[in-house]
Amino acid sequence: MCPDTNKEPKVAIKKSSRVPGVIITQNVERLPLGKSTPDITRKPVAITVQEGKKASFKAMVSGKPTPTVTWGRSKGQTDDPERYISRYDERTKEHIFEILSVKPDQADTYKCVVTNEYGKATCTATLTVTAVSLKKGQADQGTQDFRSMLKKTVVVTRKKQLPPKKEGEIDPKLWELLLSAPRKDYEKICLDFGVTDFRWMLKRLNQMKKEREDEQAKVVEKLESVKQIEMKPNGRAEFSFDMTLWDPKSSITLYKDGTTVPYDGDANSKYSLKKTGTKYIFSIKDPQPEDAGFYQVDVEEANVLATDFQVPAVEFTAKIKDAKTAESGDAIFQCVLSAPLNRITWSKQDSSLEHGGKYDITVSEDKLIHTLKVKGCNMADNGAYYAIAGLASSRALLTVDDQGVQFVSGLSDTVANSGERVEMSCKLSSESSKGCWYKNGKLLTNEEGLTVIKDGACHRLIIDCCKKADAAIYRFEAEGRKSEATLNVQDPPKIDSDTLGEFTEPVIIKAGENAEWKLAFSGQAPMSIQWYKDDDELSPALNVKAETSDTESKLRLLKCQRKDSGEVKIKIKNEFGTKEAISKLIVLDKPTPPQRPVEIMESAVTSVEFKWKPPKDSGGCPVTRYIIERQQVGRNKWSQLGEIPGSSTTYRDTDVDPGRRYCYRIRARNAEGVSDYLQTEDIPAGILRYPGAPTAPKVVGAFKDCISLSWSPPCDTGGTKIVGYNLEKNKKGTNYWSLVNQGGPITDTKCVVKDVFEGAAYEFRVSAINLSGAGDPSIPSDTVIARDPMKPPGKVTDLKLTSSNYTTFTLAWNKPKEVKGVTDEAQGYYVEIRPIQSLDWVRCNTNPVTRTSYTVLGLKAMATYWVRVIPTNFGGDGEPQSFDKYIIAMPPPVRPKFKDRKMRTFVVVRSGNTVRLYINFEASPLPEIIWLKDGTPTPKHVTITNSDTGSQLLIPTSERSDTGIYTITVRNLAGQESFNVEVRVTDDPMPPGPVELGQNTPGTVTLSWAPSPDEKRDDRLHYMVSKRDSFKSSWRIVADNLFNNKFTVVDILPGREYYFRVFAKNDMGLSPPSVSAAFGTQKEKEKFKVTVPQRKPVSLQSAPSFILPLRRRIPPQGYECLMSCAVRGDPAPRVTWYHNNINLNTNTNYLITNICGVCSLLILRVGARDNGEYKVVIENKLGSAESSMPLNVRE
Repeated sequence: MCPDTNKEPKVAIKKSSRVPGVIITQNVERLPLGKSTPDITRKPVAITVQEGKKASFKAMVSGKPTPTVTWGRSKGQTDDPERYISRYDERTKEHIFEILSVKPDQADTYKCVVTNEYGKATCTATLTVTAVSLKKGQADQGTQDFRSMLKKTVVVTRKKQLPPKKEGEIDPKLWELLLSAPRKDYEKICLDFGVTDFRWMLKRLNQMKKEREDEQAKVVEKLESVKQIEMKPNGRAEFSFDMTLWDPKSSITLYKDGTTVPYDGDANSKYSLKKTGTKYIFSIKDPQPEDAGFYQVDVEEANVLATDFQVPAVEFTAKIKDAKTAESGDAIFQCVLSAPLNRITWSKQDSSLEHGGKYDITVSEDKLIHTLKVKGCNMADNGAYYAIAGLASSRALLTVDDQGVQFVSGLSDTVANSGERVEMSCKLSSESSKGCWYKNGKLLTNEEGLTVIKDGACHRLIIDCCKKADAAIYRFEAEGRKSEATLNVQDPPKIDSDTLGEFTEPVIIKAGENAEWKLAFSGQAPMSIQWYKDDDELSPALNVKAETSDTESKLRLLKCQRKDSGEVKIKIKNEFGTKEAISKLIVLDKPTPPQRPVEIMESAVTSVEFKWKPPKDSGGCPVTRYIIERQQVGRNKWSQLGEIPGSSTTYRDTDVDPGRRYCYRIRARNAEGVSDYLQTEDIPAGILRYPGAPTAPKVVGAFKDCISLSWSPPCDTGGTKIVGYNLEKNKKGTNYWSLVNQGGPITDTKCVVKDVFEGAAYEFRVSAINLSGAGDPSIPSDTVIARDPMKPPGKVTDLKLTSSNYTTFTLAWNKPKEVKGVTDEAQGYYVEIRPIQSLDWVRCNTNPVTRTSYTVLGLKAMATYWVRVIPTNFGGDGEPQSFDKYIIAMPPPVRPKFKDRKMRTFVVVRSGNTVRLYINFEASPLPEIIWLKDGTPTPKHVTITNSDTGSQLLIPTSERSDTGIYTITVRNLAGQESFNVEVRVTDDPMPPGPVELGQNTPGTVTLSWAPSPDEKRDDRLHYMVSKRDSFKSSWRIVADNLFNNKFTVVDILPGREYYFRVFAKNDMGLSPPSVSAAFGTQKEKEKFKVTVPQRKPVSLQSAPSFILPLRRRIPPQGYECLMSCAVRGDPAPRVTWYHNNINLNTNTNYLITNICGVCSLLILRVGARDNGEYKVVIENKLGSAESSMPLNVRE
């Protein structure tokens, strides 16, 4: 048999899909016209499902011919129909793979394979199964925790096991890995454990790291360069660190999952250790999946490294390929995995590659496509590159083309000042290349003041002292490559260093004297010279004289005053720059008067004390003395009281008469003279001013025979010093305050009161005493009972949560029990909370509450908190009592339900108007709200607005395409509820086409018309027919709810004209009518005559038959349905209607008529029960006939 030469040869061409992570393989070299390979247009996504729930993967595919879809998994079969179901949803066009009751062993990577005769497309998605939280007492029955299974393994030597992971807490294994890893690796390690934000862990991690370092310091002198385990190109798995031991003989132990692993120095052993200097390298030869585990290295009893070796079941769907690039270009290596992976290992033969700097490592969103970009390639980047994923690896070569010597950096234009050192440099791509320097085309060599240096690939030209003649175009040439730059030499102003030193010294003169400055300078002319005083430009005036030459400038200020003191600046400027020099002018003069305010410090019977502020301007030299004068108010004489040192600004006058008023003058003196005076206001002497109240006494200690108190002095002393305090006590229940210090004022701010009765309650208050007497008493202290110190209370009992919402929750408890000699009565309670992600407790009430309930405010909605209550009394805080589980800030769970009982399920909107659907619901916690249109997400122009109690769907300007079934799903932890609303967007219908008339049977007329243009866009559009004859002016409806384009009107009488109108009708109303032409038959009038016909035997009888049979109907659910046919026969046949062979003639649910041979059956409101076959049987004595049709009700 000859082979089929027309059949396309089988190949395997890899193609890329628009959807990342989808791999397409084409089986033929050329696709026939109109055909295509299969593709996955919407791939299944990774899902996480609780154990026992149903999991569903959904995918949408394309391809011609229509491809077939199969599902598989990496670690098992999917052909068990009791566990797996694969189906296709016609409505949503989705292929669905369902796992009915998820078990932990079904956590795996699942594959979707789409095939047709031209190729196949594949993609993967992962299923993660979370364990069900076990109730107390059931925790030991679980068999799904692999760590618990490990504990049953019998081994000889074991390391202390890590504690098991608890619900809602961080895996202890993660803490161990972070303790051994550098900070730059924190993010990728946390990502492997599903932790996306690790910042809140840093505080605890730093504390644990310090403890670990203290433990390591006992045996390890130095530990650094720790590297986690990873696969190497040579097929070994390695991890390493640099370590210096205090004792080189210290034992080093390797553990795998807590079990000791034997190792030696032989590289051919399964586990080996290679030590070079201080570097330790552990390696695993030929790793297998069973070698995966948690490895730890201990020195004596101190842990120095923890690393997690994972061997994912993954292969390369597309390996990396050889790359070639020009020098300084970029090279890209890319591979595709068979299963998602957060990261893979990229390496060269001798080292791993890290993201950043020269290498850019990226991962696609679905974790399948991994890319390495080598930036700025050079000859050193030539060689092999490796991509390692699990135990699989891929190798590719990078080739960098050498394009000869190149300028890595060329010469750049330079601007230099005359006399400065100048350096011009460039860098070549080769260190062995040599070159030459040129100035204006002339070759340069080493000569006086000029140096040429070659430092590897860098070439430099140095001019020690730049001159005007050195300005030129410089060029460097090497192996035919050139680089040029221009050197411009400038001569900015320069100031003579000798005269600059004299210029910067401050000029100090007395008021009325002249000041003079001069400064020598040089630089390229022309130059502009300008003098400034306190940044204000000085212009020539009577007291300002300036003289300037080509090399020097002078400034003279005549008859200077104190206000002329300040900064003097000269600015020298030419086209190449600016130079400045600053000096200072100090003009000495007498000081200004002392400053207000004058503060009265004491106004007693025998003395007056006051203070003031020093002069604002001391006159340029320090104030040496203050001169004090006094005047008694009412007299004109001023008397000098004396002088005081300039360092003091207070004066105490002890020579005063009680009740009199005095006024004082104060002058300041320095080396230049005496200032004007400062005069005070009138100061009274001998007026009583009492001190203010001290702070409330604080109880320091209480016993059965004494109470210790302390307090703080008053802020207002009354103008004189405090000489003591009066302490008063009040026995609780009385209104009498008695003085405690009967022997005189208390000079200290603390006191021990011994005159107390055991068991009595007391309050205390204190008042301050100055030279005028005792002031007002303080507010009373807290009530204190005279008894020995109390013992802290015990734990509160019956702690419970009474109510909660999104921002508060209310607690209640019972008082702790008193145990004599152990615990005392609680006098108050503190409530503390701790967010689950924090380690610190926060106290909610600063003062203890006395009642046994408390409402915590200001919580975050849906946040989780640990809560505890601490009782307290005078003996201190008792033990805290907390809940066994954390509390979530949310109301009690309520399954979502819709509150409006009269919600509309059908809404009709005119096209262009607004569609607004508002659904009220009740749910707790706050639910997730999903709107779908015909089972798919709503379009972008649909606006969804959600609140706590409802959701609104808004379409501002509706179109016919917005017609559909809108589904709202409200879902939370307690369950979910859905509701459907059918929205029909339509408009007034357009009229049907022209109406044509025909007569097949006398007494009837058949109307037919062209369909309305809206019939294709509106499946609920139907027609209505009305008629009018020449004898009546009114129109009468003869037919309605017609879903076809033809109708037969009966009872047409001869001699009359009939007019017909046909309307299109939908949910919005009627269209304009299409009007028919007039229809009529002439009534013949003949002259009456009687003729006796010859009698002949004629038989008009005939067997029954159908003029018009039944036709198929597809009415919408809930609408009327009219079925009709036309029959004939003599004698008139008997008509019987059947539904699925059941006689309907006696069924009152149907309206059956027979008018002049036109038989009709009317169903007022069709439903699903009306589906089936309808049949009409006509019969007379000459025979019978039947006609049938199917009825399909459209939902």
